[in-house]
Amino acid sequence: MDRLFKLREHGTTARTEIIAGLTTFMTMAYILFVNTLFLGEGGAGIPNQAVFFATAVGAGIVTLAMGFIVNVPIALAPGMGLNAYFMSVVLGSGGEITWEIALGAVFLSGIIFIILTVTKVRQMLLTAVPNNLRVAITVGIGLFITIIGVKLSNLMMVSVNPGTDVDKNPVLNTNQFNLILGDFLHNKDTLLTLVSLLIIAVLMVLKVRGSLLIGIVAATLIGIPMGVTNLDGLTETSWIPSFDNLAVGKLDIAGAFGVGIIEIVLVFTFVELFDTFGTLVGTASRAGILKNKAKGEKTIGKAMLVDAAGVSTGALLGTSTITAYVESASGVAEGGRTGLTSVTTGVLFLLALLIAPLALVVPSAATAPALIIVGVLMMSSIKEIEWDDFLQAFPAFLTIVLMPFTYSIANGISIGIVSYTILTAISNAFSSKKVPLHWLMWVLTVLIIGRYAFLGSG
Repeated sequence: MDRLFKLREHGTTARTEIIAGLTTFMTMAYILFVNTLFLGEGGAGIPNQAVFFATAVGAGIVTLAMGFIVNVPIALAPGMGLNAYFMSVVLGSGGEITWEIALGAVFLSGIIFIILTVTKVRQMLLTAVPNNLRVAITVGIGLFITIIGVKLSNLMMVSVNPGTDVDKNPVLNTNQFNLILGDFLHNKDTLLTLVSLLIIAVLMVLKVRGSLLIGIVAATLIGIPMGVTNLDGLTETSWIPSFDNLAVGKLDIAGAFGVGIIEIVLVFTFVELFDTFGTLVGTASRAGILKNKAKGEKTIGKAMLVDAAGVSTGALLGTSTITAYVESASGVAEGGRTGLTSVTTGVLFLLALLIAPLALVVPSAATAPALIIVGVLMMSSIKEIEWDDFLQAFPAFLTIVLMPFTYSIANGISIGIVSYTILTAISNAFSSKKVPLHWLMWVLTVLIIGRYAFLGSG
């Protein structure tokens, strides 16, 4: 394993990598069941067992590829947000667009991604995007992943009081926050969340290895007598996929070329482009992969190719866009530095096919606090931003705050790129001090403005 994954070169051990892989799996295993809510019979209409199979196998295969081919601790699975968009495309078409056609659109977006990656257009982003924005992306993702953790933990309401200007955004309302915390003794989920958060925080202070994983397991066990950890799923067999009821190969590529589908393909491509870029850069930075710029860019390029191939692979299996997961940062926080972390996570996703009921055992109240802790760790990069240079600080600030406020990694990156490009151009026009501005930033700015002008913000 040392020769295969270069463990000593990365200053890690097999034990550390396996623990990191377990931790990553524990924090993102919720997608096995959440994906069914969006794509299954109650959502887009794909058979539930087919969605479970595609989610587990797709995440397993593509994550294994990331580990063996690229040797980085990044896990992939059907992306949250993109699965919701997939459902909205099917349900909002009035029957014109079936789930088979929507899968065809996902497949085509994957082909576009492969072309963009092979031609190295995606890799140019690493050179084009300035360091301050790249750091801001890492910090913004930290806040974004914290929002996910707080939502899953029931510590925060998704909507605020009616009549305010932020009803549709996941902004924390002070009165609701006080109400929830004040009622935690009567809300078992919230109480278990706070207990889990305290356990992990204490272990982190004491510098205990595997703090996140230990905290998740401990909270799951504590949740049994509390009635939060549901053991009934251990007796269920219906969630074990039936191999005669799958959506493998049922995508309709021909139908995806129909009228109106081009916009859907472009939206899938646009959101995936920036979501993946942000996740890869943020996680890679945290893992120290980008310390050597030349080597780091080459590694990210290979990771982008695996990610692009994963999009079409997921569509062939019967699921929405497979993408790099921000939850990978939880494994990195546990010391994961090589592909062995990803391989461990990928194997666990494949094993989930046979032990699916066990995935029901770990409650979100046990895993959500781990995401909050990861947010703390990713925030540490904020000190690298040049806050005394407003040209650098303002776009970075917008990038950071708009990710959690709009609940979209893509929105944060988009406004950061547009604001940086415009401000830099104006500064260069009226100031003697010229700031380097890569030509690709202009291309991205035009594409971003065009996307929001003609395709909307959905």
